Amino acid sequence: MNAGIIGVGKYNPEKVLTNADFEKMMDTSDEWIRTRTGIEERRIAADDMETSDMAYEAAVKAVKHAGISAEELDLILVATVTPDQPFPTVSNMLQDRLGAKKAAAMDISAACSGFMYGLATAKQFIETKTYKYVLIVGVEKLSKITNWEDRSTAVLFGDGAGAAVVGPVSEGRGILAFELGSDGSGGKYLYEDKSGHLVMNGREVFKFAVRQMGESSVRVIEKAGVRKEDIDFLIPHQANIRIMESARERLGLPVEKMSKTIHKYGNTSAASIPISLVDELEEGKIKEDDLILMVGFGGGLTWGAVLIRWGR
Repeated sequence: MNAGIIGVGKYNPEKVLTNADFEKMMDTSDEWIRTRTGIEERRIAADDMETSDMAYEAAVKAVKHAGISAEELDLILVATVTPDQPFPTVSNMLQDRLGAKKAAAMDISAACSGFMYGLATAKQFIETKTYKYVLIVGVEKLSKITNWEDRSTAVLFGDGAGAAVVGPVSEGRGILAFELGSDGSGGKYLYEDKSGHLVMNGREVFKFAVRQMGESSVRVIEKAGVRKEDIDFLIPHQANIRIMESARERLGLPVEKMSKTIHKYGNTSAASIPISLVDELEEGKIKEDDLILMVGFGGGLTWGAVLIRWGR
């Protein structure tokens, strides 16, 4: 039994925070932010909107798009490092709110790689016929751990949620291969400090990301037994346009074959790849039987790549 994505949904908060807004808040400029990161604006959740609220909005759309009911879900996985509180988990709250009465639920904490970890986990449950339908939500409210006085990180992050329902798909389609990894020795380069703020050593994270995005992409392609030239579309974690471009160039793909949503949303961590997937589907850039490569990296340090043959 092959496991693949059969439904998707996303939620982007209404409030837009532009680079021009940052020019008024701190010593920076639109040009400086754009040229170094590719970001023009990002979405910020309202104070009374929790991570679980955004997860719910995206999940409802994904379940509907899959053509199933919430009661049919067997497992809910929520990838986040910004839960409402330590417990109950966001997945527990989402399970109740959706009315997914028979679903087990757990959160995955792998930072920006969380959605990849969720896809790999769902694949195991479905292909062993343990479960039939798994809901994965990548969601972050990074605005609540952002230090708004730290120029090097404040301009990077945004809030949002992206969701996917994974279920049985026809032969030859679905998740063909995945690559997951961790290097805990790099945890000191990207973490949440005791004051609850995100701290990043940008230079070290950049070096790690450029190397790892390329290497894990090549490895997952080899695992699937396909060639770089076979890739129809690349969806990289939307962290920094220069990191994304390095991965694209390593694969020899033209510009039009790479998803770029960072200018609209900034870095939304675990939500960035599923949000980008929904955007590209809505714009008609992903078609039936396309070979899609999703690749990300994040705090931990962690990384993950998934290769999917699109379609049901």
